[in-house]
Amino acid sequence: MTALLEAEGLARHYAVRLGGLLGRRGVLRAVDGVSFRLDPGRTLALVGESGCGKTTTAKLVLGLVPPTRGTTRFEGEALPPAGTAAWRALRARMQMVYQDPLGALDRRLPVVVQVAEPLAIHGGLRPAERRERALAMLAQVGLPAPLAQRYPHELSGGQRQRVVLARALILGPRLIVADEPVSALDVSIQAQVLTLFEELQARFGVAFLFISHDLKVVRQVAHEVAVMYLGRIVEQGTPEALFGDPAHPYTRALVSAIPVVRRNRARVRIVLEGDPPNPIAVPPGCAFHPRCPVALAACRSEVPVLKARGDGRLVACHLAHGEAAARRPAA
Repeated sequence: MTALLEAEGLARHYAVRLGGLLGRRGVLRAVDGVSFRLDPGRTLALVGESGCGKTTTAKLVLGLVPPTRGTTRFEGEALPPAGTAAWRALRARMQMVYQDPLGALDRRLPVVVQVAEPLAIHGGLRPAERRERALAMLAQVGLPAPLAQRYPHELSGGQRQRVVLARALILGPRLIVADEPVSALDVSIQAQVLTLFEELQARFGVAFLFISHDLKVVRQVAHEVAVMYLGRIVEQGTPEALFGDPAHPYTRALVSAIPVVRRNRARVRIVLEGDPPNPIAVPPGCAFHPRCPVALAACRSEVPVLKARGDGRLVACHLAHGEAAARRPAA
């Protein structure tokens, strides 16, 4: 199967000044060599702590920010430079759903007008036809016609997220990048919106790049999960593999924090010491080694490469490959 989206060695570095205007220069590595593929009609989730580079990765694959190095291919073709006619035409097939639906909507316009707006930008339909399609799409995401004339502040959080989804789907995209789409919603509303994501994927065949820090959410919607730490992917595989037997120490710590409802399935919580390293001063070797409870000497000097294990999972950890894996302690 031909990949819908491919990222190869994507990196985004920012030049910064340390200590004010007269301070020395430094480099902030927001994303530092990310590679993955996403097949049509599938969901790849990017997870990790705040500041690990998830949102920057999303902007890179959409062409919203230029990469320092690396390439993005969509439907087998390299992503055109941002701002060009080819890039604007491609954006009809690549859409984004933001974390804050109220901030993503114009509070001065009825929601039906905002859902129809992409048709005015990318299509040549008459206003009546655009409105008719917008109403139909709002119905598809579960928003009844009487609410279409309301303004964003007159809707609930879940309803606003449905409006944003309708606007993203109105052009029939093949890819939707969803950046923390349910983090601002109540748990009960989260479940409804996540179910809607799954229904829309089955109905329209759209692929999702789903960004979240909530592993419970990811486990429900993702076909594959990539765990990011300090700008890099450290483990990638199916939710069953990652949550059932995490291989990277960082993934193990994340999974141990998921609440367990059943009393007979108690999990030992792994508490990481310290904060993530400064992305301007990344430590040598594995970036996770200052917080890793099982770090070896090699972890402090050699950068682990993301590579496949025998089970097909991708892991960037010296302990997860070869004989060193046998020394990895059990949870």
